[in-house]
Amino acid sequence: MYEQVSHSLLNEILIKLDPEIIKQPKMRYFYTRLGANFYAIHSLFEKLYGGRADFTEQMQKLVETLAYQYIARSDALRETDLERESDHNWFLSQKWVGMALYSDGFAGDLKGLKERLHYLQELGINMVHVMPVLDCPPGRSDGGYAVRDFRRIDERIGSLEDVDALSGSMHRREMLLTLDVVLNHTSDEHEWAKRARSGEKRYQEYYYVFDNRDIPDMFEETMPEIFPETSPGSFTWDEAMGKWVMTSFNDYQWDLNYSNPSVLIEMIDIILYWANHGADILRLDAVAFLWKKIGSTCQNEREAHLILQLLKDCCQVTAPGVLFIAEAIVAPVEVTKYFGEDAINAKECEIAYNATFMALLWDAVATRKAELLYRGIKSLPDKLERATWLNYIRCHDDIGLGFDDNDIRLAGYEPAAHRRFLVDYFTGKYEDSPARGRPFAANEKTGDARISGTLASLAGLESALESGDEHAIDSAINIILLLNAMILSFGGIPLLYYGDELGTLNNYDYQQDESKLNDSRWIHRPVIDWQKAELRSQPGSIEYRIFTALKKLIAVRKEIPSFADFNNREMLDLGNAHLLAYAHFDHRYSTSGVVVVGNFDAMPQYLDLEQLRRMGHFKHDNIRDLCSGESPPVFNDQLAIPGYGFYWLSE
Repeated sequence: MYEQVSHSLLNEILIKLDPEIIKQPKMRYFYTRLGANFYAIHSLFEKLYGGRADFTEQMQKLVETLAYQYIARSDALRETDLERESDHNWFLSQKWVGMALYSDGFAGDLKGLKERLHYLQELGINMVHVMPVLDCPPGRSDGGYAVRDFRRIDERIGSLEDVDALSGSMHRREMLLTLDVVLNHTSDEHEWAKRARSGEKRYQEYYYVFDNRDIPDMFEETMPEIFPETSPGSFTWDEAMGKWVMTSFNDYQWDLNYSNPSVLIEMIDIILYWANHGADILRLDAVAFLWKKIGSTCQNEREAHLILQLLKDCCQVTAPGVLFIAEAIVAPVEVTKYFGEDAINAKECEIAYNATFMALLWDAVATRKAELLYRGIKSLPDKLERATWLNYIRCHDDIGLGFDDNDIRLAGYEPAAHRRFLVDYFTGKYEDSPARGRPFAANEKTGDARISGTLASLAGLESALESGDEHAIDSAINIILLLNAMILSFGGIPLLYYGDELGTLNNYDYQQDESKLNDSRWIHRPVIDWQKAELRSQPGSIEYRIFTALKKLIAVRKEIPSFADFNNREMLDLGNAHLLAYAHFDHRYSTSGVVVVGNFDAMPQYLDLEQLRRMGHFKHDNIRDLCSGESPPVFNDQLAIPGYGFYWLSE
């Protein structure tokens, strides 16, 4: 397609714009950005929907949607857009540290969260991912991801006015607000689903709806089951509609049909709606599932990436200061594609979950060896410029074990057996394991399972407190701090999970709730006990030991320019299976900055400093640990690293 074609179409669209749009003042930046991005937008839209008779009409609707949302954008948010355009790498700075939380579990509701922002600031948190807050059917919410109304807040959590007040307070504190947009599906109680169920063909075309099992059966030949225990299969019979509907996740979550451009435009409108209510970052849920194709797994399809590129280009027109997080928990070779392929800068999502790093950290805890962790990191493809990782230890979801089989074999393990060991270890079935997790989504056909549990309980703190073993308590706390030191220093945005900063243990109350009983993930979705949280100020308490240490680590991280994420990390092979080490150079000067080393064994390990010198690090003897500000212990030119200890080393 020639560029002239897209420009000609744009001229036609602008001529036909709603007069309400044309008469609006302060539209200069909108038209500038639209002109700059329209060739890409048109190209992508044409690839996806070019064969449709209503293509031009749909393009007109798309542009008007972008314009209306730009008009609705506040002057303050437009000013932020301009600032971030002029400093386009702003989010790669080491100063950002995030926390994910459920507002009701953290502080009761959105008003309570606003009142507790000072607590987050005390710790050093300046990016907050508020887990789903939208209206969902009680008991059929999938933790907030079965949305009944994309523009309505769950009344138990608050109101739209509460979101606006929260975002305003956060922005005054220079904190970033992250909200979810669930792209792949709606609740079966959503207005679109209700109208589809009532027989409206327009809304049946919003979903994958079939009269009989012929096509569903073909899909299911290759589609994996997401929740084999609780929702087997990928289609559900809807009695009222008299049809089969695709439900990749739970039977009450209907998959949206993105081969229909009306669906795409609706979701762009929703994304920009929340951008206009102050979201700095939007977490796009289940992006790997956006395009369905018979004969495939219906994940990671090329068209899903085209959709994400189109969403990003459209957001660049209306709200260019807003970032996207790709919630794509997929194989390592696939995850970096959600930044974008065949590009230099990110063209889909600027941020992606580093699920491989997370899972391999837990592998290192169980095996007390970092060899598989080292190999897994080395196997990660390089990220694009102007893209970064979310590095995390825990989140609201389960821990999957989707790292590469070949890396497992190279580390000396048989893949299936090793994954069974990890599940047994973290669910306490393995002899002498201190972990207290629960299996999630166990598949009897394949033997696969995932793992639920809080950071503290999986690290052994729960069992240590039960036994009263002070040495075991110390070890568990050291593991918690070691894992946090890794995500804080890896390069990217570290994302803590609420409660972990206090050593919160598993919450078994979910077993008394029939709607949660079969979902072990609720074991690590806590309700914060604020009286207990006050113990963070009491020296010697568990809460004090963890909170204070994390607070210091976060503060130190923010002072280390080498931790900014500009592809400036180098993995170091030390020849010691218990140690993980990497170096960050200062991207501004291309000089050696910081060497990070962590010991995943309970016993002390030693690092030959001459080995580091041969690698180009530490030409002098005045090495110091940036975490403590002191020189670490050295004997016979060997650096001693305590069991479950770590250093951030610099000259």
